[in-house]
Amino acid sequence: MAVRGQSRGQPASQKQEDTMNKQELIAEATAARLKAYTPYSNFKVGAALQTRDGKVFHGCNVENAAYGLCNCAERTAFFSAFAHGYQPGDFDQLVVIGETDGPIAPCGACRQVILELGGDELPVLLTNLKGDILETTAAEQLPNGFGRADLKK
Repeated sequence: MAVRGQSRGQPASQKQEDTMNKQELIAEATAARLKAYTPYSNFKVGAALQTRDGKVFHGCNVENAAYGLCNCAERTAFFSAFAHGYQPGDFDQLVVIGETDGPIAPCGACRQVILELGGDELPVLLTNLKGDILETTAAEQLPNGFGRADLKK
């Protein structure tokens, strides 16, 4: 796992300087993609999740011969960030890249995780190796999503 950025307690002015632009974050997702373990599908996906304090968590897909045990790049990035102490609301943006004809589309499980852990308004940039880009949000990726609030009813 690669983590870039500063410590969590930095001043707001420093946070602004640490925020990566879209192209830098796409480069991070591309680097993460190269770490994917895909002996069965050979379909490598990378993700770069930036926190509000400027850290970047890489995610890549990891396959397993027992297919149900595979994990996608998006979830790997979020779970890694949570393992390092981050919580919902701590994220600034997510980039996902894959070798697809158009911008890559997250699977349903990833859309659920992105929505719950990233929040409705989390910017999500979906791209491919050709440079096609779709800028969206977590809520737009999973309209009428099921979340924490639904469990309290």
